[in-house]
Amino acid sequence: MLYSRIVPAFALIAVPLTGSAVDFKKDVQPILEVHCVRCHNPKGTDYEKGDTDVDLSTKAAAFEVKSTIVPGDPSKSKLYTTTVLGDDAKKLMPPKNKVTGELARLTQSETELLKKWIEEGAQWPDDAGTLVARKKEEGGAANKAEKEAAVVSRIHERIVKNPAPATEQEMKAYSQTLPGSDVVYQMLPIPGGKFKIGSPDSEKGRQADEGPVREVEIAPFWMGKCEVTWNEYELFMYPNEEKKIRESKQLPADLNQLTDGVTRPTQPYVEMSFGMGKDGFPAISMTQHGANKYCQWLSAKTGEFYRLPTEAEWEYACRAGTSTVYFWGDDSAPMGEYAWYGRNSDFKYQKVGKKKANPWGLHDMIGNVIEWCIDQYAADSYATLPAANPWKKATTPYPHVARGGSWDDDDVAKLRAAARRKSDPSWKIQDPQLPKSIWYHTDAQFLGFRVVRPLKTPSKEEMQAYWNSGVEKDNPALEKAE
Repeated sequence: MLYSRIVPAFALIAVPLTGSAVDFKKDVQPILEVHCVRCHNPKGTDYEKGDTDVDLSTKAAAFEVKSTIVPGDPSKSKLYTTTVLGDDAKKLMPPKNKVTGELARLTQSETELLKKWIEEGAQWPDDAGTLVARKKEEGGAANKAEKEAAVVSRIHERIVKNPAPATEQEMKAYSQTLPGSDVVYQMLPIPGGKFKIGSPDSEKGRQADEGPVREVEIAPFWMGKCEVTWNEYELFMYPNEEKKIRESKQLPADLNQLTDGVTRPTQPYVEMSFGMGKDGFPAISMTQHGANKYCQWLSAKTGEFYRLPTEAEWEYACRAGTSTVYFWGDDSAPMGEYAWYGRNSDFKYQKVGKKKANPWGLHDMIGNVIEWCIDQYAADSYATLPAANPWKKATTPYPHVARGGSWDDDDVAKLRAAARRKSDPSWKIQDPQLPKSIWYHTDAQFLGFRVVRPLKTPSKEEMQAYWNSGVEKDNPALEKAE
């Protein structure tokens, strides 16, 4: 792949935004406030006076006793070493509850975060102020799920109140300005119908996972005319900047509250365009989870339901009523007229919408960036597809489906309408965070997405399932006991 040839050049400009992979305020401060500061503060609130000899409530106090935090060396830092002692160790931190005798150990992910933070120099920003003890959020994952369900319910309520076409005949192309900005995207109507998903045995370049060929029926939907651009995605990606931009637009307070209730990405640790450009260029390197949550945020913003396309919807829209290898025919010779790929991309993605569209008006369905679908990938998916609107719901972190080929692909076989791609842990292999980010596939600079909007508005339970796969974490075991 061409990707291997361009990494060194891009790596020179992919500098950390915060100076480290572990962010003190986001990653370390919550651990200290929940588990440490309740005891280690000037008053020692949880123990008898004088029982605590370490104050972790401020930067100055935390570094006063040199053995507490030794920047660069976790093995000499008691803040870390006391958290990984045996269950019966007297100096284990956090300690056993004096009344019940119960352990309150940090999770593995928390101890790993502390360790990595110290390894990176234990950067504690001066503006962090005084840390205040707080209780761990009650209910853990169950409580988070409840809150998420409440947000989805409010978004669903907003969507069903919005006037919308009731029949396929009423569907029209439309442009939408993202509320609170001047950013515009376009949606095109895709008629419902039947088609044969996959490729015949005789097709050149065919892979075994493209069969058996099956006829399926697809309900009508709208699809993004182009791939989601940085202009759109960064409004979701950087909430503080988005809030500044929307201030002059005087949006209703309840709308701002609703959109701010959607979970947003963490700060990336590299510059995410990798020097390839942002204005009018496709957003890249987000996880499927990141793309799903963008769709939820976009739905909250606009009052229209958006999600990722199913794999069947994607291929149906790409083919646009054709049954040939490519939507223009069986010959790959005209590829350069329709797609940015390894032979004409100049080793980078290009602005969306500059190549010829397919018969239904969709640009860059082939090439530029491969596009997320909402399905779990399985080599034998087609053997068990239901006849109408198939969707293989994600049940494991890997692999998920992406489609369309990219600027990085020399091999034209990878840009066929039937060609499938599956996600892989190597797409974030250089991610230094522990656990790995649920938001970024930093090593997949060929990966983006576009959105769809079905004619029929789903129930709130269906919306919840579309936007929340529940398998976004690479290593769920690292998140146990959260």
